[in-house]
Amino acid sequence: MADTMRAAVFRGNRDIHIEEVDKPTCSPTDAIVRVTTTTICGTDSHIWREEYPVADGRIVGHEPVGVIDQLGEAVQGYEVGDRVVVGAITPCGACYFCQHGDFAQCAGYDDVWGMIGGWRLGNSADGVQADYFRVPYAQANLAKIPDGLSDDDVMFVTDIATTGISAAETANVRIGDSVVVYAQGPIGLSATAGARMMGAALVIGVDSNPTRLEMAKKMGADVVIDYTQEDPVAKVRELTDGRGADVAIEALGIQETFENCLKSVRPAGVVSSLGVYGDKVTIPLEGFLYGIGDIDIRSTLCPGGKERMRALMSMVANGRVNLGQLITHRFKLDEIEDAYPLFSNQEDGVLKVAITP
Repeated sequence: MADTMRAAVFRGNRDIHIEEVDKPTCSPTDAIVRVTTTTICGTDSHIWREEYPVADGRIVGHEPVGVIDQLGEAVQGYEVGDRVVVGAITPCGACYFCQHGDFAQCAGYDDVWGMIGGWRLGNSADGVQADYFRVPYAQANLAKIPDGLSDDDVMFVTDIATTGISAAETANVRIGDSVVVYAQGPIGLSATAGARMMGAALVIGVDSNPTRLEMAKKMGADVVIDYTQEDPVAKVRELTDGRGADVAIEALGIQETFENCLKSVRPAGVVSSLGVYGDKVTIPLEGFLYGIGDIDIRSTLCPGGKERMRALMSMVANGRVNLGQLITHRFKLDEIEDAYPLFSNQEDGVLKVAITP
């Protein structure tokens, strides 16, 4: 058995390339998974541009589908050869944060907690854009793929789908609500789908990219707004009898969309923020109604753990959401240096790329 493998390694600004590295080793509570399909996430693009810090030499990526290659002796209920997904968030299940249900902020029972402690793969630990990767706390994080579902069907339950859908959950979208989602990239499209699944009566998608606006309709938007052609805030108010939306979801991570969410939401409404911000964010006085408008601002990171993955795969299996349609481009792992600029610069109508070792 080979002791080395190929992996996409971060080496600096816009420098992620394939290197030959050591294959990960398996401790008693780990699993080693052979990757069959992975992808590039918007957060990986932040890393590629050096807008989010990771260590030099870090293997990147955190959205994997694969097959169990090795199992630690403490991991029960799985077999080598099982097809599995593993979430971007890998909670231990035992620490203070996990025991309070805050899985994304997991400290780990053998880790030192830092910002976004639960996001290990491709962040504080080596990731999945590789031939193999190590799953920490494998008992809590290996989710078997139901028969009949392809890699394409389930790949996005690992991050973008669970993240986007969680924006609607965090905002407590209720039956009959109006929801506007600013930015229809992959996570925003998942938020659009989540708002529909949560029972929103009116879902509004905002973007300027025609491909993304068309996909927003397929993912559950009733109305789409091209913000280059009309004022999205005015249109949202028109569609909601002048009140504003019950929930506004920010899915890009820039000041402009954050402010537009505040301007679009009704008094006593909820702004649910998903975007990874690369710069300082300020709250405008009028948009925040001078602090007395009962506006609730919430942020969220994707829920993790095997039960979350199982639940989302059940939604896919039963036709509640079609995630595979988000894949627009395909690359081999050896071509990942071409995939990064295409995806990160939104070239050629890309939504998501599938990468196969």
